[in-house]
Amino acid sequence: MTEFEDISLEEMISDGFDIVAEEINLSDFSETDQNSEQKIFPILPVRNMVMFPNVVIPITAGRKASIQLLEEAQKNGDFIGIVSQKNSDLEQPAEKDIYTTGTLAKIIKIIKLPEGNITAITKGFHRFKIKKIIETQPYFKAEISKLKDTRPKNQEEYEALLENIKDLALKIIELDPNIPNAANFAIKNINNNDDLLNFICTNANFTSIAKQKLLEEKSLMERANKCYEMMHEDFRKLELRNQIHQKTSKDLDKQQREYFLNQQIRTIQEELGGGPEGDVEDLINKAKAKKWSQEVEEHFQKEINRLQRQNPNSPDYNVQRNYLDFFTDLPWENYTKDIFDIAKAEKVLDKAHFGLEDIKKRILEHMAVLKLKNNMKSPILLLVGPPGVGKTSLGKSIADALGRKYVRLSLGGLHDESEIRGHRKTYIGAMAGRILQSIKKSGTSNPVIVLDEIDKIGQGLHGDPSSALLEVLDPEQNKSFYDNFLEMGYDLSKVMFIATANSLSTIQTPLLDRTEIIQIAGYTLEEKIEIAKRHLIKKQQEENGLDTKSFKLGNAELKHIIEAHTSESGVRTLEKRIAAIARWVALQTALVKEYDPKISLEKVDEILGYQDRKVYPK
Repeated sequence: MTEFEDISLEEMISDGFDIVAEEINLSDFSETDQNSEQKIFPILPVRNMVMFPNVVIPITAGRKASIQLLEEAQKNGDFIGIVSQKNSDLEQPAEKDIYTTGTLAKIIKIIKLPEGNITAITKGFHRFKIKKIIETQPYFKAEISKLKDTRPKNQEEYEALLENIKDLALKIIELDPNIPNAANFAIKNINNNDDLLNFICTNANFTSIAKQKLLEEKSLMERANKCYEMMHEDFRKLELRNQIHQKTSKDLDKQQREYFLNQQIRTIQEELGGGPEGDVEDLINKAKAKKWSQEVEEHFQKEINRLQRQNPNSPDYNVQRNYLDFFTDLPWENYTKDIFDIAKAEKVLDKAHFGLEDIKKRILEHMAVLKLKNNMKSPILLLVGPPGVGKTSLGKSIADALGRKYVRLSLGGLHDESEIRGHRKTYIGAMAGRILQSIKKSGTSNPVIVLDEIDKIGQGLHGDPSSALLEVLDPEQNKSFYDNFLEMGYDLSKVMFIATANSLSTIQTPLLDRTEIIQIAGYTLEEKIEIAKRHLIKKQQEENGLDTKSFKLGNAELKHIIEAHTSESGVRTLEKRIAAIARWVALQTALVKEYDPKISLEKVDEILGYQDRKVYPK
């Protein structure tokens, strides 16, 4: 409906009081001007402001409907109801987006601005409540009921409270450089207590929500008490800000100007309880919540003492702080409880993967062994097979079946040993290796970590990552895996590592000896058809905005796509071909063209192209 800018006290005084004083006599706009026959009132939603009775405020309107409302109301001499929006970001507020309590106002003068907007000088008269919205176009019109203020029982107490509010308002004006001196003059010249209270409620530095609550308060005494409390809070904030500014300024001279920014930051940290002391306190509190051994506790105390001895402005301080942050973020002896429900695990694997009966049986056997051993020491599996047969997704299914966290590490192209073992913390930009970073990310010390493409690790100038993995993947050694950044051993024996590879020829023999190799053969034609029907077609329907009625592929068509347009052991290329057909269907649907949802063999060749066929017709 309406777009309004937040009106500051300075703008109100300069734009409102000056205009009124020079051109308009406010006595001409008394309550008796209201047409007693006016039953329906235009309702004007405003943003970032709340209007109170007996206060003059300029309001800038930019929307066509708002301008029409103001101009028609001035022409007819009508009162308008000014209410606040609940959400100031809304451009077109609905009935539910505005408060029902507002202020009846009279338009004193309208000033047209060069850019097409208008500024209306308004004066509030009565609080009101919306009974019923009659119209919404071109602007809100409503039936209202006037609200009466409850007078204080103890008039002397009320007057004394208003004097305190007045004194406090003058002190705030004196402390805040953003408030003009004209505000001081305005407050001193308001003689009526109710008007003074409404003026301060309107222009104080409260939130719009707080001002709305003040407007809805019917008791003048209670409204004054709440206003006084919020003003005290603002006054304390101003005092604190000035104290920080003065304390910082005292430390400055010509030789110390280069330290200005550091001094101010330090002062703010001291006032807020931050700084080096706060860093140490935060780390100690994080350590209290950790479950770790006596050895780890002693190492932490040693490192925290080293942090306390260092100068906060030195580079070593930040290095030590980053190290302790990582140290306390590790889950250490925090483990998730394994779910050894073999029947449920079998259902999870069958739902996510069709076929692969041998590998599923092997995984269930591993789970059964873990259950019978009654400990969390996990085997290291190496899934070997051609691309697209579901090696990586099997790792996610195993994690779901066990109820463990899942993390995937892509090792393809890795050629730096520090990616596995980490850097020494004294180096610039040092960080832990990927293994410990994955542990930290998972939040537990026994996740399922999939080491993807382990056969594609390279060997560069900075060591051999494959050799670094020997310790990680050795059940006898990884109980105290040493990361260069952590500088102490970390127990990886509870982690379930699942490595994937396309070929065994490029993997070191010692690395192969540490794993249990599980070969995954390619899918048969029948298995590919079932995978397509159960998973791939549904996936492409969702991704392309289609339904089951608009996109159908039968067994014959799927068989033709597999035999004529793919040549692979997995199903990745098959998914691409189905995606191409789904996009063709989406294009026909968007162009509102008629087509047969049962895609024929000829149509499949036409969509996918004869040039892509692996088998040509005789």
